[in-house]
Amino acid sequence: MEEGLLSTAEQPRRWGVVLAEEVKKSCYIALPMVVVTVSQNLLRVASMSMVGHLGQLELAGTAVATSLTNVTGFSLLFGMASALETLCGQAFGARQYHRLGTYTYGAMISLILVCFPISILWVYIDKLLILLGQDPLISAEARKFSVWLIPTLFPYSILQLFIRYLLSQSLIFPMLWSSVAVLVIHVPVCWALVFPLGFGTAGAALAIGISYTLNVMFLGFYLYYSEACEKTRVTFSVDGLKSIREFFHFAIPSAIMLCLEWWSYEIVVLLSGLLPNPQLETSVLSICLTVGVLHYYIPYSFGAAVSTRISNELGAGNPQAAKTALLAATGLGAVEVIIAITTLLCSRSFLGYAFGSEQELVDYVKDITLLLCFTLFADTIQVILSGVARGSGWQHIGAYINLGSYYLVGIPMALVLGFVVDLKGKGLWSGLIIGSIVQCILLTLITCSTSWEKQATMARERLFVQAVIDK
Repeated sequence: MEEGLLSTAEQPRRWGVVLAEEVKKSCYIALPMVVVTVSQNLLRVASMSMVGHLGQLELAGTAVATSLTNVTGFSLLFGMASALETLCGQAFGARQYHRLGTYTYGAMISLILVCFPISILWVYIDKLLILLGQDPLISAEARKFSVWLIPTLFPYSILQLFIRYLLSQSLIFPMLWSSVAVLVIHVPVCWALVFPLGFGTAGAALAIGISYTLNVMFLGFYLYYSEACEKTRVTFSVDGLKSIREFFHFAIPSAIMLCLEWWSYEIVVLLSGLLPNPQLETSVLSICLTVGVLHYYIPYSFGAAVSTRISNELGAGNPQAAKTALLAATGLGAVEVIIAITTLLCSRSFLGYAFGSEQELVDYVKDITLLLCFTLFADTIQVILSGVARGSGWQHIGAYINLGSYYLVGIPMALVLGFVVDLKGKGLWSGLIIGSIVQCILLTLITCSTSWEKQATMARERLFVQAVIDK
């Protein structure tokens, strides 16, 4: 009896040890992933910065091109690649190691095929911009940058797949070192192409492509020779072609889930150009978007960690461990967002000076900072729960949630608050926050009602049934 009482008393302590161990595993993935995602984003930021020294027309054209290429290309490929978080993560957990290579080959073929229609769209991007009422000179400059950016699509696609392949195995540090090394190389290469060699905006776009290609080469070399990838590395086979259908089954809702959210913010920034004093309104909302994106990479890394841990544990048939991974990621996210919001509130009086010296701009940024804090809070919740969706394989539900949250609630509320209630830029941004809150509530309800035992059973059934079919 004493032994039974001792066991009961020890249970909370043992659970605390398990949770602490899970936090360590999540941090092992999440913290290096922050460096990886920020380093890769800085490639485009560095190119944009150098283009800014060429002239106002070149900067305007590159800024427009960057926004449109993100919306029509990079966001789509990034979202589709997220399907491997489900497929490879669960396969690794189920110890079906050969399937990681098979899924990755199938995904590479799929995304390369998707790159071709995107390329055609980018060739005619100037006509699209003119149709949307953009200045012809800016449209021509945007087309020039976009056309030279087309070769970037292919290495970018492969890079995103390599990242998911390694992430599913918790092989984070090769990505960290390659991303940092490429960023160090990118800056002088971009400078040389833009200025001494005289390529201008084309050189900035070309430098991005070169950097992504180098990153793919570095990781490809690691994948091919590393003993850590020996079990999951396979040669190309017909199984890769067979996996394409399964890849698209998860890739399409993954892309829709991500793109619907991404596009809503771009739409609101464009709508701000219709307000009185559009230059000020657009500038402030662009600053909000910039700050939001900079913060996004931190909770996104926690989302990547929870996606990896949950997919691994569901594939291994450990539903309780999947729940523990969710609790660990939620705790880490809560600590991070408290620090982020506190920092933002403390710096609100001088935050605007980082983007301009006009007092009107600085005061407006100070006023809208509280709304921006709500954005950071909502982003942290939804990014972590979106990671749960990817790890569990219910991206299709996430796609419906994002559609309803942003396009049935968020953007209509932004229009009402911005134009009807006349809150201007604050109203537009408030509409997005309302959409984010609805999204967080719905994702939380779905996550809380999830039967992890059922999810684990479904994951293993899908993997082992597919294994039988392949034989």
